[in-house]
Amino acid sequence: MISQSGNAYEEGFIPEFWEPIWAYGEDTTEANEHALRPALDREAVQWQYIHGVPEVSTIAPEAWEHDIALLARPGLDRAQLALFADYASNRALYPQVHDWLRTSAVPVLAVWGKNDEIFGPAGATAFSRDSPNARVELLDGGHFLLESHLDEVTQIIKDWRASI
Repeated sequence: MISQSGNAYEEGFIPEFWEPIWAYGEDTTEANEHALRPALDREAVQWQYIHGVPEVSTIAPEAWEHDIALLARPGLDRAQLALFADYASNRALYPQVHDWLRTSAVPVLAVWGKNDEIFGPAGATAFSRDSPNARVELLDGGHFLLESHLDEVTQIIKDWRASI
């Protein structure tokens, strides 16, 4: 199993990012929606790509521009808000994931940006709790690590696959 900023633990949720999402999921009021809507703005989308990246020039602007264009389509904001509201349901499944990791002995590679302020590094290192042989790689990058470190991550995956 390879996880790149794919949280499966309570650890790793950065409160500043997730608190408005949790609030909206608990109560989809207009006030909670209003607090969350800035996450759909150009600045927030671009931030997800470039925050924590030492060399922003390594990321093609088309990456976030594509997301921004998709979000501008009619109704996509409502769909994204619905996903935000439902995200908490994933957390209820985490114990099953942990049990599966313990009982299956599936090899695990968690490769994340150590500067990710959406799913912090603690979410990656937590895999070691249920998968003692998990390989955890924290690179000097942000949330969308593949945008800035594709070649390095590809090599890590190749090396990991060769070792299992």
